[in-house]
Amino acid sequence: MTQQNPHDLPGLRDPARTVTVAVIGAGIAGLIAARELHRRGIDVIVLESAARAGGRMMAETTALGSRVDLGGQWIGHGHHRFEDLAAEFGTTVFAMHTPKRPKIVDGDKTIKNFGASAATVTVVLLAWEIATRLGLPRAQTTRSVQSWLRRVPGRRARRLLEVLVSVSTTADLDRYSMRAFLEMVRFQGGLTTMLSTAGGAQDSLVAEGAGTLAERLAADLDGRVVFNSAVTASHRDETGVTIHSASGTYRAAKVIVTVPPPMAALIEHTPPLPVARNLLQDTTYMGSVYKAIAVYDRPFWRENGHAESLMLSDPGMAVFDTSAPGGPGHLCVLIAGPEARGLDDLTADARRALILGAIAAQLGSDVLIPRGWHEKSWHQDRYVGGGYTALPVIGHDEGYFPACAAPVGNIHWAGSETASEHAGYIEGAIESGERVAREIAEILSATRGDDATSSPTSS
Repeated sequence: MTQQNPHDLPGLRDPARTVTVAVIGAGIAGLIAARELHRRGIDVIVLESAARAGGRMMAETTALGSRVDLGGQWIGHGHHRFEDLAAEFGTTVFAMHTPKRPKIVDGDKTIKNFGASAATVTVVLLAWEIATRLGLPRAQTTRSVQSWLRRVPGRRARRLLEVLVSVSTTADLDRYSMRAFLEMVRFQGGLTTMLSTAGGAQDSLVAEGAGTLAERLAADLDGRVVFNSAVTASHRDETGVTIHSASGTYRAAKVIVTVPPPMAALIEHTPPLPVARNLLQDTTYMGSVYKAIAVYDRPFWRENGHAESLMLSDPGMAVFDTSAPGGPGHLCVLIAGPEARGLDDLTADARRALILGAIAAQLGSDVLIPRGWHEKSWHQDRYVGGGYTALPVIGHDEGYFPACAAPVGNIHWAGSETASEHAGYIEGAIESGERVAREIAEILSATRGDDATSSPTSS
């Protein structure tokens, strides 16, 4: 319905479309929130800056017909909401093909699991685990992970820890505090959970692609997702919020912002947001991460062992076997932090040659001839800004999990960073979408005196 809104502010030339709830961002949090509200009979629209749904999730089809995820993909142990969503859409979840321990590769050498370097790393990881339980002095807020690592004896041990922390957080380690890192470890249930595949945060995958779930959620919203609709400004008052976007002006009783804090900072608010909210947006940044998937007729490397490894080359990288049972071979590569940005000036062919050349030293020359190559530099995505998540700038207290989600007038907040558990993961994004939908439904119900908070029913 399009009509002139009586609450439009002076100077607004275009008539505003009126909706009950406007969601900013068609990532998984926004899509889940919109679906839950729509199921309750609440009029909702989703405004998405990009031309696709998914946010930090993104699936592509390979030349062999398989699906690969260039964004978030893993179902961690205990990620029940994610599991339920995958089951709802009839997709196939499979466990990672993984060894007890990944190989650690330095050039053409494999580091022994019980050698001096591995022993040093084990001691450091144990010390970090203990620190997460005992708590850290506030002085660690201004001490970078990089400066801490300089104290670790042994070049190889330092490099292994550097790659491990970088790939697991996507942070610039010289602007990421020890307190922020260890607070993240504590929140995620410890290093073992955070870094492990089987039984950990990288336990399982969706054969059809996790990004496919976002695509299907958007399709089921039946035209309620408006793409190419970057939101530039919002004007809030006691009765609602007027939103200005690339697709037009909208007037909503409630607005849900689901984009991560650094990207939400691009929206101009009138009146200005509270100081605490602005601090959260201004003192966090998106991590830098490059992801690539090499596709082969079959996972031939399994004939001689496992592909999972941490490679200490330049750039450092994590390699995973993400091949579905009975499907083509998929090798997944993650490169993070400044080393991810260091790939930006290379051509796609040069990046592929550099990365596969390093892997071929371990898995053989067949690695050099994939049937397909899919890549994504998330820090170059203008609508996402990076990944996996928003990170606190060193020296600041804002940005630790979970990020504040307290409403500001009629503006509500969601997104993976705000989740009370599994923040930073797809599971956390789903949780946040469900939470904010309940929050708004309860307010609307109390206002109208109806049954807006009744159990959702299929639309």
